[in-house]
Amino acid sequence: MIEISAAELKSRLDRGERLHLLDVREEHELDRERFEGAEHIPLLELLWGERAPSCPADAELVILCHVGIRSLEAARFLRAQGYPRACSLAGGLAAFSSLPPVCGPGRSGPEALSS
Repeated sequence: MIEISAAELKSRLDRGERLHLLDVREEHELDRERFEGAEHIPLLELLWGERAPSCPADAELVILCHVGIRSLEAARFLRAQGYPRACSLAGGLAAFSSLPPVCGPGRSGPEALSS
């Protein structure tokens, strides 16, 4: 699976599954909103080999961006670089932020995004 839906990601985070989150947006985009707990590596730094995810290559890696285009490119790139479980958040953070808030403790719905 190269993409994961926003609903599936939310469900898995709600269950407490260990996922490595990688945000490939540019630094200035983080000024508007951040995804709590996500590692940040801008897409070009990743593609140019300047930086790599801090997780083991066999970790389940979910890549985030605004609408899912850059994260899909990053997922394809990382799979070719030996991260077989890299996947893109389909629709990006725009899709994730449209989900209803989580009920009860935890921060896995849109409330995981901070301004």
